[in-house]
Amino acid sequence: MEIPYSDFRRMHEPLRGDFEHSFQTVLDSQWFIQGKMLEQFEREFAQYCGAKYCVGTGNGLDALQIMLRAAGIGAGDEVLVPANTYIATVLAISYVGAVPVFVEPDEETLLINPDEIVTKITEKTKAILVVHLYGRLADMDKICAIAEKYGLDVFEDVAQAHGAEHKGRTAGTFGRASAFSFYPGKNLGAFGDAGAIITDDFELAQKARAIGNYGSSKKYQHDYKGVNSRLDEIQAAILSVKLKRLDEWTQERKQIAKVYYRDIMNVKIRLPQYSEENVYHIFPVFCEERNELQKYLLEKGVHTLIHYPTPIHLQGAYRDMNCVKGSFPITEKICDTELSIPLYPGMTEEEIVYIINSLNEF
Repeated sequence: MEIPYSDFRRMHEPLRGDFEHSFQTVLDSQWFIQGKMLEQFEREFAQYCGAKYCVGTGNGLDALQIMLRAAGIGAGDEVLVPANTYIATVLAISYVGAVPVFVEPDEETLLINPDEIVTKITEKTKAILVVHLYGRLADMDKICAIAEKYGLDVFEDVAQAHGAEHKGRTAGTFGRASAFSFYPGKNLGAFGDAGAIITDDFELAQKARAIGNYGSSKKYQHDYKGVNSRLDEIQAAILSVKLKRLDEWTQERKQIAKVYYRDIMNVKIRLPQYSEENVYHIFPVFCEERNELQKYLLEKGVHTLIHYPTPIHLQGAYRDMNCVKGSFPITEKICDTELSIPLYPGMTEEEIVYIINSLNEF
């Protein structure tokens, strides 16, 4: 049996007519940038998340960078960030001139460890940039309490946790502002690059919108040295169609995850700590023989990915931080042992059972 890591057709094919109608609507309008489709999606997504404002951007990295700029994070400021995130989170901090300060994750949740956060705070610390990795919410109760005690801003990278909830609040609404990616593989994905910022801060939202539009909120009047990063009409239209199905897809992801937790029983393979709040953008398993496991699964026709094989502090892009192997042992262990197995809407029971049996037979 051949099982891809992900298969968009299973989500997209039932919506083909809706996508074609949306595209036709944009085509007929002949308005492709900053039009009614963007306004509609921003309104719908803000409402879905429970936020007052949504600002569309060209991609998730831009959303992170513009969010930090709009919030006043800049040169010399230290921003605490999980060591085991994707590099985009850290690049955004660097791009605004701030200094990323890595924090180890909790070994069980795989998310930024609140106890470690406290040890990294200095007089230069201005913010905590939380990442809800794999689809699971970080411990926002503790993190927000720490931020309040030390007078820090909290920002959220929600690229992997669209729709995740904690005590009735949606991921992205705990901090001052949050950034989303709608890269095609995300739980809510566009047909290309796309992103957004959500916030309840009116001034931050207005500034973010201007920065993403060449620094302009009024045509040919530029108040900031901005960039060109706007969510276009076609992507906004596509996202509006898919947003209506997001909760349904999330429940399907959760059901598949429950079967994995119930039936994967190989002593060589460790599963992440279970959380009812997880929306399972990624389902990671951990194995000391990870590379052998990946090769074995590929021979069985099961395609997998690694998130992420090399930690940021050991990447060439951040050699100036002068980190050596062993600097962040928990993060490094995750990178050495993590393997992401297929989990997406539309998977068949036969495929799920085949993956489980293959893992158990390793």
